[in-house]
Amino acid sequence: MGLDADWAMSWLRAAAAVLADQRAYLCDLDRAIGDGDHGENMDRGFQALLAKLDEAPPATPGAALKLTAMTLMSKVGGAAGPLYGTAFLRAATALGEASELDGSQVAEALAAARDGIVARGKAELQDKTMVDAWTPAVDAARAAAEAGSAPLQVLEAAAKAAQDGAVATDPLVARKGRASYLGERSAGHRDPGAVSTALILQAAADTVAQA
Repeated sequence: MGLDADWAMSWLRAAAAVLADQRAYLCDLDRAIGDGDHGENMDRGFQALLAKLDEAPPATPGAALKLTAMTLMSKVGGAAGPLYGTAFLRAATALGEASELDGSQVAEALAAARDGIVARGKAELQDKTMVDAWTPAVDAARAAAEAGSAPLQVLEAAAKAAQDGAVATDPLVARKGRASYLGERSAGHRDPGAVSTALILQAAADTVAQA
């Protein structure tokens, strides 16, 4: 199936649900190496998004992602708001006015999102940030799309790679953000932004699989 505006809204609602469910876990992860509020921030932003989606349902996937970007930038505190806001805005721009997405467009949108995060946060692989989930997700999505995979397979590949990338942040020493102040003591903890990235991408794949 192609991915249309209804899918985008289902994805964002599913992401809101899982972020609400995992709010305490994300805060626990952030408490170890950050301010301890990542779960609260993400939950607040996505709950605000739910209200926006109900007020004026977007007509295209790109419009849904642009609405997400604007909402997260205004409602999410800390570094996550600007980073996720930029990610969704870049993805929305990549999609343009397309009414239905194929696998290649999904991969392009994910790449644009990752590139926005890198441009905004100046982080690279193994800096122990959400980039450590986004970059393997992009690589896996591109490989699946180039093999001619359908959107579901592209998103499943991205979600699995993001989860693996999040787990791989455990032994890393943080080189960016609040966690970098801890130096070597940041090792042994999972990056909360990488985990929220994996949750959001898994929600994207799950909503296609359930359709």
